[in-house]
Amino acid sequence: MVFKKLLKALGVGGPSVETVLHNPNTRPGETITGEVHIMGGEHDSDIKYLSVALKSRVEVESGDSEYTTDMEYAKVRLTENFMLPKGARHTLPFSMQIPWEAPLTHMYGHPLHGTTVGVATELEVARAVDATDLDPIAVHPLPAQERILAAFGNIGFQFRSADCERGRIWGVNQQLPFYQEIEFYPPPRYINGIKELEVTFVAGPSSMEVVLELSKRRGLLTEGHDAFASFTVDYATCANVDWEQQITQYLDQAARRRGLFF
Repeated sequence: MVFKKLLKALGVGGPSVETVLHNPNTRPGETITGEVHIMGGEHDSDIKYLSVALKSRVEVESGDSEYTTDMEYAKVRLTENFMLPKGARHTLPFSMQIPWEAPLTHMYGHPLHGTTVGVATELEVARAVDATDLDPIAVHPLPAQERILAAFGNIGFQFRSADCERGRIWGVNQQLPFYQEIEFYPPPRYINGIKELEVTFVAGPSSMEVVLELSKRRGLLTEGHDAFASFTVDYATCANVDWEQQITQYLDQAARRRGLFF
Protein backbone atom coordinates (compact mmCIF):
# COMPACT_ATOMS: atom_id res chain seq x y z
CA MET A 1 0.00 0.00 0.00
CA VAL A 2 2.81 2.43 0.87
CA PHE A 3 4.60 1.55 -2.40
CA LYS A 4 1.45 2.23 -4.43
CA LYS A 5 1.00 5.60 -2.75
CA LEU A 6 4.61 6.46 -3.57
CA LEU A 7 4.12 5.53 -7.23
CA LYS A 8 0.98 7.66 -7.32
CA ALA A 9 2.91 10.63 -5.92
CA LEU A 10 5.56 10.21 -8.64
CA GLY A 11 2.95 10.14 -11.38
CA VAL A 12 3.23 6.44 -12.25
CA GLY A 13 -0.08 5.26 -13.63
CA GLY A 14 -1.28 8.85 -13.72
CA PRO A 15 -3.12 10.74 -16.48
CA SER A 16 -1.71 11.50 -19.92
CA VAL A 17 -2.37 14.08 -22.61
CA GLU A 18 -2.14 14.05 -26.39
CA THR A 19 -2.52 17.14 -28.57
CA VAL A 20 -3.71 16.96 -32.16
CA LEU A 21 -3.24 20.06 -34.33
CA HIS A 22 -5.70 20.60 -37.17
CA ASN A 23 -2.94 22.22 -39.26
CA PRO A 24 0.65 22.69 -38.01
CA ASN A 25 1.38 25.31 -40.69
CA THR A 26 0.75 28.92 -39.74
CA ARG A 27 1.99 32.51 -39.96
CA PRO A 28 2.44 35.31 -37.42
CA GLY A 29 -0.92 36.76 -36.44
CA GLU A 30 -2.87 33.68 -37.53
CA THR A 31 -4.73 31.27 -35.25
CA ILE A 32 -3.96 27.60 -34.80
CA THR A 33 -6.60 25.15 -33.63
CA GLY A 34 -6.59 21.63 -32.32
CA GLU A 35 -7.81 19.22 -29.68
CA VAL A 36 -6.31 18.02 -26.41
CA HIS A 37 -7.15 14.44 -25.45
CA ILE A 38 -6.95 13.74 -21.71
CA MET A 39 -6.74 10.13 -20.56
CA GLY A 40 -7.29 9.22 -16.92
CA GLY A 41 -4.77 6.92 -15.28
CA GLU A 42 -5.02 4.03 -12.87
CA HIS A 43 -6.49 6.21 -10.14
CA ASP A 44 -8.52 9.40 -9.73
CA SER A 45 -6.40 12.51 -10.28
CA ASP A 46 -6.75 16.01 -8.88
CA ILE A 47 -6.01 18.20 -11.92
CA LYS A 48 -4.88 21.75 -11.13
CA TYR A 49 -5.19 23.03 -14.69
CA LEU A 50 -4.70 22.22 -18.37
CA SER A 51 -2.94 24.73 -20.61
CA VAL A 52 -1.40 25.15 -24.04
CA ALA A 53 1.44 27.54 -24.85
CA LEU A 54 4.12 28.18 -27.41
CA LYS A 55 7.74 27.31 -26.66
CA SER A 56 10.91 28.30 -28.49
CA ARG A 57 14.57 27.55 -27.88
CA VAL A 58 16.17 30.84 -26.76
CA GLU A 59 19.77 31.79 -26.03
CA VAL A 60 20.33 33.61 -22.74
CA GLU A 61 23.43 35.61 -21.82
CA SER A 62 24.25 35.64 -18.12
CA GLY A 63 27.42 37.49 -17.24
CA ASP A 64 30.27 35.89 -19.15
CA SER A 65 28.34 32.69 -19.81
CA GLU A 66 25.60 31.71 -22.24
CA TYR A 67 23.01 28.96 -22.17
CA THR A 68 19.85 27.94 -24.00
CA THR A 69 16.40 27.40 -22.55
CA ASP A 70 12.90 26.59 -23.82
CA MET A 71 11.02 29.84 -23.26
CA GLU A 72 7.24 29.70 -22.88
CA TYR A 73 4.95 32.44 -24.20
CA ALA A 74 1.38 33.00 -25.47
CA LYS A 75 0.01 30.67 -22.79
CA VAL A 76 -3.72 29.86 -22.71
CA ARG A 77 -5.45 28.02 -19.84
CA LEU A 78 -8.11 25.58 -21.00
CA THR A 79 -9.39 24.48 -17.58
CA GLU A 80 -9.12 25.24 -13.91
CA ASN A 81 -9.09 22.68 -11.09
CA PHE A 82 -11.14 19.51 -11.65
CA MET A 83 -11.18 15.85 -10.66
CA LEU A 84 -10.30 13.38 -13.43
CA PRO A 85 -11.77 9.94 -12.65
CA LYS A 86 -9.79 6.78 -13.18
CA GLY A 87 -9.80 5.74 -16.85
CA ALA A 88 -11.88 8.74 -17.96
CA ARG A 89 -11.36 10.30 -21.39
CA HIS A 90 -12.05 13.89 -22.36
CA THR A 91 -11.44 15.95 -25.48
CA LEU A 92 -11.05 19.72 -25.30
CA PRO A 93 -10.87 21.91 -28.43
CA PHE A 94 -8.61 24.95 -28.36
CA SER A 95 -7.52 27.90 -30.47
CA MET A 96 -4.48 30.09 -29.96
CA GLN A 97 -3.28 33.15 -31.83
CA ILE A 98 0.31 33.12 -33.00
CA PRO A 99 2.03 36.33 -31.80
CA TRP A 100 3.00 38.73 -34.56
CA GLU A 101 6.59 38.57 -33.30
CA ALA A 102 6.74 34.77 -33.28
CA PRO A 103 10.02 33.49 -34.74
CA LEU A 104 9.94 32.02 -38.23
CA THR A 105 10.73 28.34 -38.66
CA HIS A 106 10.71 28.33 -42.48
CA MET A 107 12.32 30.52 -45.12
CA TYR A 108 12.36 30.28 -48.92
CA GLY A 109 10.03 27.28 -48.48
CA HIS A 110 12.56 25.30 -46.44
CA PRO A 111 13.01 24.69 -42.69
CA LEU A 112 14.99 27.44 -41.00
CA HIS A 113 17.50 25.38 -39.06
CA GLY A 114 18.27 26.83 -35.66
CA THR A 115 14.74 27.92 -34.73
CA THR A 116 12.01 25.81 -33.14
CA VAL A 117 8.42 26.63 -32.22
CA GLY A 118 6.16 24.08 -30.57
CA VAL A 119 2.77 23.89 -28.88
CA ALA A 120 3.40 22.75 -25.32
CA THR A 121 0.46 21.12 -23.53
CA GLU A 122 0.69 20.91 -19.76
CA LEU A 123 -1.60 19.01 -17.42
CA GLU A 124 -0.63 19.88 -13.86
CA VAL A 125 -1.53 17.16 -11.40
CA ALA A 126 -1.58 17.76 -7.66
CA ARG A 127 1.28 16.06 -5.79
CA ALA A 128 2.57 14.38 -8.95
CA VAL A 129 4.77 14.89 -11.99
CA ASP A 130 3.13 17.02 -14.67
CA ALA A 131 1.86 15.31 -17.81
CA THR A 132 3.16 17.20 -20.85
CA ASP A 133 3.09 17.04 -24.63
CA LEU A 134 5.04 19.09 -27.22
CA ASP A 135 4.00 19.37 -30.86
CA PRO A 136 6.14 21.31 -33.36
CA ILE A 137 4.49 23.83 -35.65
CA ALA A 138 5.76 25.49 -38.82
CA VAL A 139 5.69 29.30 -38.73
CA HIS A 140 5.97 30.59 -42.30
CA PRO A 141 6.81 34.22 -43.18
CA LEU A 142 4.21 36.88 -43.75
CA PRO A 143 4.08 38.08 -47.40
CA ALA A 144 6.03 41.21 -46.42
CA GLN A 145 8.67 39.12 -44.65
CA GLU A 146 8.94 36.87 -47.71
CA ARG A 147 9.49 39.93 -49.88
CA ILE A 148 12.25 41.32 -47.66
CA LEU A 149 13.99 37.95 -47.38
CA ALA A 150 13.79 37.55 -51.17
CA ALA A 151 15.37 40.99 -51.59
CA PHE A 152 18.36 40.01 -49.45
CA GLY A 153 18.76 36.87 -51.53
CA ASN A 154 18.55 38.86 -54.77
CA ILE A 155 21.24 41.23 -53.55
CA GLY A 156 23.48 38.24 -52.95
CA PHE A 157 23.24 37.55 -49.22
CA GLN A 158 23.34 33.83 -48.35
CA PHE A 159 21.60 32.34 -45.35
CA ARG A 160 23.97 31.24 -42.57
CA SER A 161 21.92 30.39 -39.47
CA ALA A 162 19.13 31.58 -37.19
CA ASP A 163 18.54 31.72 -33.47
CA CYS A 164 16.47 33.46 -30.82
CA GLU A 165 18.00 35.62 -28.10
CA ARG A 166 16.47 36.83 -24.87
CA GLY A 167 16.37 40.60 -24.57
CA ARG A 168 14.85 43.69 -26.11
CA ILE A 169 15.87 45.86 -29.03
CA TRP A 170 16.27 49.51 -28.09
CA GLY A 171 13.85 51.91 -29.76
CA VAL A 172 11.49 49.21 -31.07
CA ASN A 173 7.98 48.46 -29.77
CA GLN A 174 8.75 44.83 -28.96
CA GLN A 175 6.19 42.67 -27.12
CA LEU A 176 7.95 39.31 -26.64
CA PRO A 177 10.87 38.96 -24.21
CA PHE A 178 13.10 37.64 -26.99
CA TYR A 179 13.79 38.24 -30.69
CA GLN A 180 14.94 36.18 -33.64
CA GLU A 181 18.12 36.87 -35.59
CA ILE A 182 18.44 35.52 -39.15
CA GLU A 183 22.10 35.59 -40.13
CA PHE A 184 23.47 35.97 -43.66
CA TYR A 185 26.88 35.82 -45.30
CA PRO A 186 27.57 39.01 -47.30
CA PRO A 187 27.91 39.13 -51.11
CA PRO A 188 31.26 40.05 -52.73
CA ARG A 189 30.40 43.77 -52.72
CA TYR A 190 30.40 43.85 -48.91
CA ILE A 191 32.74 41.02 -48.03
CA ASN A 192 35.74 43.25 -47.24
CA GLY A 193 33.84 45.24 -44.63
CA ILE A 194 31.09 43.00 -43.27
CA LYS A 195 31.58 39.66 -41.57
CA GLU A 196 27.87 38.88 -41.39
CA LEU A 197 24.44 40.53 -41.45
CA GLU A 198 21.75 39.75 -38.88
CA VAL A 199 18.13 40.54 -39.73
CA THR A 200 15.34 40.79 -37.13
CA PHE A 201 11.63 41.22 -37.84
CA VAL A 202 9.46 42.89 -35.21
CA ALA A 203 6.05 42.49 -36.80
CA GLY A 204 2.67 43.98 -35.95
CA PRO A 205 -0.84 43.86 -37.43
CA SER A 206 -0.28 46.48 -40.18
CA SER A 207 3.48 46.98 -40.40
CA MET A 208 6.79 45.67 -39.15
CA GLU A 209 10.19 46.96 -38.16
CA VAL A 210 13.21 45.40 -39.86
CA VAL A 211 16.36 45.71 -37.76
CA LEU A 212 19.77 45.14 -39.36
CA GLU A 213 22.97 44.40 -37.47
CA LEU A 214 26.19 44.54 -39.48
CA SER A 215 29.13 42.76 -37.91
CA LYS A 216 32.37 44.43 -39.02
CA ARG A 217 35.39 42.39 -39.93
CA ARG A 218 38.21 42.66 -37.39
CA GLY A 219 41.19 44.54 -38.79
CA LEU A 220 44.82 44.50 -37.79
CA LEU A 221 44.57 47.77 -35.87
CA THR A 222 40.86 47.95 -35.05
CA GLU A 223 38.38 45.89 -33.08
CA GLY A 224 35.30 44.54 -34.83
CA HIS A 225 32.06 46.29 -33.91
CA ASP A 226 28.41 46.24 -34.96
CA ALA A 227 26.42 48.82 -36.87
CA PHE A 228 22.64 49.08 -36.64
CA ALA A 229 19.96 50.23 -39.05
CA SER A 230 16.20 49.84 -39.03
CA PHE A 231 13.30 50.64 -41.32
CA THR A 232 9.53 50.22 -41.33
CA VAL A 233 7.65 48.08 -43.85
CA ASP A 234 3.98 48.85 -44.41
CA TYR A 235 2.07 45.75 -45.48
CA ALA A 236 -0.35 47.70 -47.70
CA THR A 237 2.40 49.23 -49.85
CA CYS A 238 5.14 46.62 -49.53
CA ALA A 239 4.60 45.19 -53.02
CA ASN A 240 5.09 48.63 -54.63
CA VAL A 241 8.64 49.19 -53.29
CA ASP A 242 11.94 48.23 -54.94
CA TRP A 243 13.33 46.60 -51.81
CA GLU A 244 16.60 45.54 -53.42
CA GLN A 245 17.41 49.21 -54.04
CA GLN A 246 16.07 50.36 -50.67
CA ILE A 247 17.99 47.76 -48.68
CA THR A 248 21.20 48.57 -50.54
CA GLN A 249 20.73 52.23 -49.58
CA TYR A 250 20.07 51.34 -45.93
CA LEU A 251 23.20 49.18 -45.81
CA ASP A 252 25.37 51.84 -47.44
CA GLN A 253 24.07 54.54 -45.08
CA ALA A 254 24.65 52.39 -42.01
CA ALA A 255 28.12 51.46 -43.23
CA ARG A 256 29.11 55.11 -43.81
CA ARG A 257 27.89 56.11 -40.34
CA ARG A 258 30.05 53.46 -38.70
CA GLY A 259 33.06 53.70 -41.00
CA LEU A 260 32.54 50.42 -42.86
CA PHE A 261 33.96 51.06 -46.32
CA PHE A 262 33.71 48.57 -49.16
